[in-house]
Amino acid sequence: MFKNKKILLAVLFPLQIVLIKVLAQYPDFIEKYYSNGLYPIISKVLRYLLGWIPFSVGDVLYALLILFIIRWCYKNRKHFIKKPKQTLTSILAFLSVIYFVFHLLWGMNYYRNPLYKTLNLNKEYTTEQLVMVTEKFIEKTNAIHLKITSNDTIKAVIPHTKSQVFQRTTNGYKQLQKKYPDLKYQPRSIKKSLWSLNLTYSGYSGYLNPFTNEAQVNYLIPKYHFPLVSCHEEAHQIGYAAENETNFIGYLACMENSDVYFNYAGANFAVRYCLSELYRRDINKYEFLLQKLNLGIRKDFQESRDFWNSYQNPIEPVLKYSYDLFLKSNNQQKGIKSYSYVVALLVNYECKQDL
Repeated sequence: MFKNKKILLAVLFPLQIVLIKVLAQYPDFIEKYYSNGLYPIISKVLRYLLGWIPFSVGDVLYALLILFIIRWCYKNRKHFIKKPKQTLTSILAFLSVIYFVFHLLWGMNYYRNPLYKTLNLNKEYTTEQLVMVTEKFIEKTNAIHLKITSNDTIKAVIPHTKSQVFQRTTNGYKQLQKKYPDLKYQPRSIKKSLWSLNLTYSGYSGYLNPFTNEAQVNYLIPKYHFPLVSCHEEAHQIGYAAENETNFIGYLACMENSDVYFNYAGANFAVRYCLSELYRRDINKYEFLLQKLNLGIRKDFQESRDFWNSYQNPIEPVLKYSYDLFLKSNNQQKGIKSYSYVVALLVNYECKQDL
């Protein structure tokens, strides 16, 4: 009986892949019945069940899963040659279960309608629009920076503990949901990742565990990144999978927050990404506008570069390439580059506000 179940699960694996590819062609259906139907129920249940636990249950489960896989491979090492069919069936059955649970609990959000359509924003933008919005962000970020430091050469230091940052993230979302009810975030389930050192060497600031719906933040990153990264991961919990969209929602949640340090994190993020895109399009204009940014803000940029450079290693590009393939296989055609596509949302949103 057990053998027959494994065969059935193995056969269902490729059928599931085909079914997902078919459903991906109907984003309106997924938007209505999954992202705004089944998923919010699943998400809230998981966050109520696990959100109160002080450590990351998902991180522990991943550790146990790795140990289970190592143990299984060791115990069945001889079967890879002697019983290849049975071994392959077992592997496919295992992958079939993981694939099903992943898409049921969170993964179908990759195939919902893109956020720019939901917010009625344009998808493309001109360099002229980018320059205009970048100048606007520079002015805004400088003003917030001076409000905190009263000196344009000093770095802005967030006085909150990282736990306090977690507690204050919901304030921005409460304000944001007044404009966009679909962006309601409650209850909170965000934690420091037990795998923070591994995340740092891999080049990541955080992640959402799709099986427990816990938002994980790398506690080693510079603190001024903490509010934006936290709000970004919470946007994943709401049901947005695309990285550019969760970056944008994280920015909005920071800017809507009454806490000036959240405002600074959001504005700092926006101006940094816009300047990076301008660097690719018009390096002369980039260098000109960069000098308009307060020296203290540029020191923050340098702190971030120094932090990530200090953890560079030969394995990081391999992990980034693997994640790039994962994103591309889940309806993000630009792969890891989709992070930078937040600029399109930022520019078009700001242009729409000026109308």
